[in-house]
Amino acid sequence: MVEHPEFDWRVPEPLSVHKVAVDADTTILVRRHGNPDGPRLVLSHGNGMAIDLYYPFWSLLVDDFDLVMYDLRNHGWNRVSSLARHNVPTLVSDHDIILEEIGREWGEKPQAGVFHSVSALITLLSPNRGRHYSALVLYDPPLCKPGRSHREFEEAAVQAAGFARRRTESFRRREEFSEVLPLLPVFRKLVPGAFDLMAITTLRARNDEGYELRCPKEYEAQIVDYASVYGVAVDFDSLECPVKVIGADPTLPFSYLPTLDLSDILSVDYDFLPEATHFLQLEKPAECAHSLRQYLGELGII
Repeated sequence: MVEHPEFDWRVPEPLSVHKVAVDADTTILVRRHGNPDGPRLVLSHGNGMAIDLYYPFWSLLVDDFDLVMYDLRNHGWNRVSSLARHNVPTLVSDHDIILEEIGREWGEKPQAGVFHSVSALITLLSPNRGRHYSALVLYDPPLCKPGRSHREFEEAAVQAAGFARRRTESFRRREEFSEVLPLLPVFRKLVPGAFDLMAITTLRARNDEGYELRCPKEYEAQIVDYASVYGVAVDFDSLECPVKVIGADPTLPFSYLPTLDLSDILSVDYDFLPEATHFLQLEKPAECAHSLRQYLGELGII
């Protein structure tokens, strides 16, 4: 199944795993990788994905950082729970509970949040306003503004939700999934080996036979349905920590939802990666890791 043997991404076993009960029916498995003596980074992922899928990015950080990461509810390592509670406010609540548990389990110390897409939006919507972080580094959060920007965002969200609902949910072999990914324009720029990694990290073995999506398609679509409602609700000026936003190239036709140019917001250190789409950490992992290190260095965190 490996299309490029030199990029056979093998996610290592975590140093430790902590179970966090975020409600009566849902437990989220928080994992620790990297260097426990280094500065702490808290990481999560985009809608329908899994944090292990981002290994091409965070593998570049394991030597120097204490990496604490988790999958959103109904994603990745986590069991599937109620669809009714699979919404943005619940994901915000999960985030805040997990942050408290990280400190209790592995000790309090300064930490930076490193989030992509919907997990970045969730962090920005938290009532904690970033006070538990020394900094936030956010990769292409799904944000929009009123007016034309909001209309374009809504139209794109309808298309993205429709695509999610049309996804095939079960496969006889992982190869059936990984072999179709190169045919999708949205994934054309991913690093070699990413298709196999996506099959491993976003599919789970069925009880009978074959594989199925770890995040069911209706769950993925339900988050997108309401993306535009929450995409206009972020107030950067109220955040209590420094924020770096690294966006996709706003001059490219968007691959998921339109990328919002935040250069006019004075409270945000904004930049974008040329020729990168919404999945920039899977397309340009070295550049993303460099931007992270550079920003944290400027703040004196490393």
